[in-house]
Amino acid sequence: MNDSLSVWVAGARPRTLPAAVAPILAGAASAGVLGRYHWGIAALAMVVALALQVGVNYANDYSDGVRGTDDDRVGPTRITASGLAAPSSVKRAAFISFGVAALAGLVILALSGHWWLLIVGLACIVAAWYYTGGKKPYGYLGLGEVMVFVFFGLVATVGTTYVIADAAPPHSWLAGSAVGALASGILVANNLRDIPTDKISGKMTLPVRLGDRNTRLFYAGLVVFTVVCVIGFAALTTWWALLALLAVGLLIDPLRRVLGGANGRGLIPVIQSTGFAEIGVGLGLLVGMYLG
Repeated sequence: MNDSLSVWVAGARPRTLPAAVAPILAGAASAGVLGRYHWGIAALAMVVALALQVGVNYANDYSDGVRGTDDDRVGPTRITASGLAAPSSVKRAAFISFGVAALAGLVILALSGHWWLLIVGLACIVAAWYYTGGKKPYGYLGLGEVMVFVFFGLVATVGTTYVIADAAPPHSWLAGSAVGALASGILVANNLRDIPTDKISGKMTLPVRLGDRNTRLFYAGLVVFTVVCVIGFAALTTWWALLALLAVGLLIDPLRRVLGGANGRGLIPVIQSTGFAEIGVGLGLLVGMYLG
């Protein structure tokens, strides 16, 4: 076993963290359109999102590791399957991360007064664990991308807007849809890369069910959907929000790779670039809102 910091950083999967940052930026932008700002709550929401993302990554590493579905992979090393960390330690790290998210969430509820959102917070933690945990993980049923869109798109973005501005306006749902589509795109690219090994292990992800060609078209569709949602957000708020479309330029190479038939390690840059594009969209919405 190796308990070095680098091992735990690898287990946290830094390439996926943009999926946690972007919706908070988009949610803060949506609240700003209403003239409401609370950077303390926004910062706490960022802690919640990042802790949940790290927690689900450790939980996924643990669950796939003990099931043996990570024994033969093309992508980055999984610390449980590779023996770099004990399964019990990885599981503990997941629940510590969920605990950090819960504590930050409780502070947000105390500041905003919206205690009913405690139910939403619990749902987020349950969804994070059962992605690949439990007897029937929904990630193995082809629902991973859908849940990522819901929780790391709509819930995170609209939730941030709501705790800051006490409202959930239509433009916030569009912002959540824009970043949620790219968050799903990260997972689509990841699972597209793993189709061969997932088939063998019985992990029926959405790309396994769709097949190689349809998955590639689905990724392109998510990019187009993001563009449409950004334009819709700008139409309801300020055209300066179209600055977010500059981030779509980061997706030119990923689209070329995905539609060009890249496989295996050739898809790893797609995951990273899609994450950067997602942050770019969230940041573009926030900057555009201020300029407008």
